[in-house]
Amino acid sequence: MPPFHRERFRVVVDSPVFQRAVIAVIALNGIALGLETSPELADRHATAFLVIDRVILAVFVVEILLRIVAYGKAFFRDPWNWFDLIIVGAALMPASESLSILRLFRFLRVLRLISVVPGMRRVVSALFTAIPGLASAVVLLLLSLYTASVIGEQLFREAAPQYFGDLGRSLFTMFTVLTVENWPQVAEDVMAKEPLAWIFFATFIVITAFFVLNLLIGVIVSAMEAEVNAQRWKEDQELELQQHTAVMDEIRALSERVDRLAAVLPMPVDAPPAEADAPSGGDRCSCGQDP
Repeated sequence: MPPFHRERFRVVVDSPVFQRAVIAVIALNGIALGLETSPELADRHATAFLVIDRVILAVFVVEILLRIVAYGKAFFRDPWNWFDLIIVGAALMPASESLSILRLFRFLRVLRLISVVPGMRRVVSALFTAIPGLASAVVLLLLSLYTASVIGEQLFREAAPQYFGDLGRSLFTMFTVLTVENWPQVAEDVMAKEPLAWIFFATFIVITAFFVLNLLIGVIVSAMEAEVNAQRWKEDQELELQQHTAVMDEIRALSERVDRLAAVLPMPVDAPPAEADAPSGGDRCSCGQDP
């Protein structure tokens, strides 16, 4: 396709109106999928839901094709475009009775909202950027959880076998305590036979819920700040490029005007050489000399 036509498709695809229309279709798809979960509505309006699903899928296919035409090979260099392509492609696969699980891919189309909205895309990108730091913090959290589970199993096996009877139960109990959900009930049952058990639970909550979890949040926030700063730098570079291009275009236009004016205006005529004030050697004044 000629670059001129490709550029026209790119203007259409990148326009705010086109983006809002895609977001509206994704939102409509989410609402339709939510209503379809109701057995009564699904039986009463089965045909309508089927038509809506086919129309929305056709819109998504047309959108993907337009973006491929607009960007060409550059379309496949963006991971988010692969994300959209996989989701839409999975929805196109026929779902027979033996492959009914493939129908669940229809619900994944709502996730396309992440790739369409720039703010959500930055958040997800920041999460992926934070994976190295998150891995260390998660390992620290799991190590704390495992250590506390082993200690709890050794200390409270006899006092509360329903919570600390073996390592598996102890791990689940300490994970429940980590979520700070219903942990007072666990602590009270253990403290009924071990009054000093509150020290163990309080220490575990302070270390994990307050320190380690806040460390995880800090890593995520730092990654999001870095992503936002990188996006701002990119936008500043694009703005500077636009301003530079505008200035160079203005200078080029002024230069062309000057050249046109120089071509239209008449050339100046050279003035005759001025006579010397002093007389030449042959015309010397003979005043005061005898004839």
